[in-house]
Amino acid sequence: MLVAVHLVTIVPAAVLGAYLFLNRKGGPTHRSIGSIYMILMGFTAIWTLFLPAEFGPRMFQHFGLLHLLSLLTAWTVPTAWRAAKRGDIRGHKSAMIQLYIGGVLIAGSFAVVGQGRYLNLLFFGE
Repeated sequence: MLVAVHLVTIVPAAVLGAYLFLNRKGGPTHRSIGSIYMILMGFTAIWTLFLPAEFGPRMFQHFGLLHLLSLLTAWTVPTAWRAAKRGDIRGHKSAMIQLYIGGVLIAGSFAVVGQGRYLNLLFFGE
């Protein structure tokens, strides 16, 4: 159940994030889709902290290395939001690139290639 909720938020966030990177910036569409993307990523960052690490070293019998990306995401979402509200385009752009690379691409890659992980089993079988 925890993984299903995570997928319901991260899959649309990954698609919306890619759309935002590939299309015109700054207009009302960018702001609307960007707001949805940030909400999804913020929720995902918090939600993934409840998912226990199943592989690699663990701290407190729960947290693993991928949780560091959750913390990065939890920090980056409000940082990017504040930068956009201040009109700091360079800061916003930098935070959004970090957010997509760390929170979607790197974490997603580990989820897909990690043997025994749900997405690995889904895509490649046992």
